[in-house]
Amino acid sequence: MSNELYADGIGEITVTGTIVRIDLMSLSATERDASNNPKPVFRQRIIMPVDAFANAVDLMQKALSGLVEAGAIRRIGDIQPLPAGDAVPQSQTALNASPNFN
Repeated sequence: MSNELYADGIGEITVTGTIVRIDLMSLSATERDASNNPKPVFRQRIIMPVDAFANAVDLMQKALSGLVEAGAIRRIGDIQPLPAGDAVPQSQTALNASPNFN
């Protein structure tokens, strides 16, 4: 059996020479910010050489393209603004607005 780790996103990516460090973060169950939203907290770090990072980015871009083509998500820039006075269609209220897909 392998260990699995859930992450809500990437907190920071640091490149030092030929090494890339990717900090994974999750939303805290106990810590809150001033707006009472869960705070992102560091969970674990992935460390890899730059060539492996470049390959990982390429693979993630292909996966993202597949998700966009399948209609599972839309890029934020692909959303067309509505003319003034029009109601927002129900299909546009549930879009993935994650900053990870800009």
